[in-house]
Amino acid sequence: MKYKSVIFLLFGLLIMAVMLWFIGIDQIISSLKLANIWIILIAIIIQIATYYLYALRWKIINKIDDINLGVKSLLPMVLVGLAVNNITPSGRGGGEPVRAYILAKEIGVPTEEAFATVISDKLLDTFPFIILAIITIISVTLYFPLPLWIILIMILAIIAIVLVLVLLVYISINEKFGEKITNWIICLVHRFYKKNPEKTENKIREVISGFQDTMKLMISHKNILYYGLPLSFFIWFIEILRVYVVFLAFGVSVSPLLIGEIFIIASLIGMIPLLPGGIGAIDGVMILLYSNAGISASISAAATVVERLISFWLVTFIGFLILPHYGSSVIKKISSISNQEEKPVDDFVEELSYISHEDDDK
Repeated sequence: MKYKSVIFLLFGLLIMAVMLWFIGIDQIISSLKLANIWIILIAIIIQIATYYLYALRWKIINKIDDINLGVKSLLPMVLVGLAVNNITPSGRGGGEPVRAYILAKEIGVPTEEAFATVISDKLLDTFPFIILAIITIISVTLYFPLPLWIILIMILAIIAIVLVLVLLVYISINEKFGEKITNWIICLVHRFYKKNPEKTENKIREVISGFQDTMKLMISHKNILYYGLPLSFFIWFIEILRVYVVFLAFGVSVSPLLIGEIFIIASLIGMIPLLPGGIGAIDGVMILLYSNAGISASISAAATVVERLISFWLVTFIGFLILPHYGSSVIKKISSISNQEEKPVDDFVEELSYISHEDDDK
């Protein structure tokens, strides 16, 4: 992990600490003492079940591309990917290339195929989120006196997500548009990377073509509609259920609809690529909105602290415990992703180089 990520992480923790200090550390500690540890344990079990369902959904997608790995093998990769998402200030998407890299490295499939399955998994996760987010924005605009800047951030986040998804799908189904994007990438790479231009161009075309073929297969396969999409909606449901159970541990029964709305809003705020895992921003928004909904500030803060320990810190800890199992090359990959804003073309060429060596080995 680069120093920049550490600094952002510490900054997010500082924001959280200041917020808790203003609420009152003593009051929050008193509220934490009221929590029922057995109910919190149920919330932890729900979270672990969520990780299993993530791996199950990815297994369904991989099987479409004839990648036959079980949940037992995919689950550690999912946990590492989630952990990397939590420490890279990249809109919570830094773990996806790492997950694809590990899959390609472990079983020897081309990286572009592995990345296409990861993108398909992300699409399945994001589609229900977009629907829920649109409903939430309409609802909170009508019934909650939210500041205009929060509403604008949420709308811009939704627009950005939709544009990225539409672009990825359109590249895959429209060959002419895909060719234009390919030529644009080639021109960009040639501008900054002069070494072996013909070989680099061929490799770029090969990578994008492989990605398009895999994405077409994913989009058209009936298992995505029959199994993947319903599973994605169910995952979002149990994410909200986990938060509901956490509040029950503090003796507070909160409307699942309210929890869902606040959860979606906090997730949208957390996608801003500034702080790792949205730490500080997500926590603050959740505490603020729960307090405005009539829950005491100390209970809101205590429940948010526990919820984030379960949903954020637990997977971060487990993911980085697993990470050494995949070797130093994955750690190096994480380092390059943390620094991707500074060297985007170099990282892209490095990835092409990795794919080239992999193909040569075969």
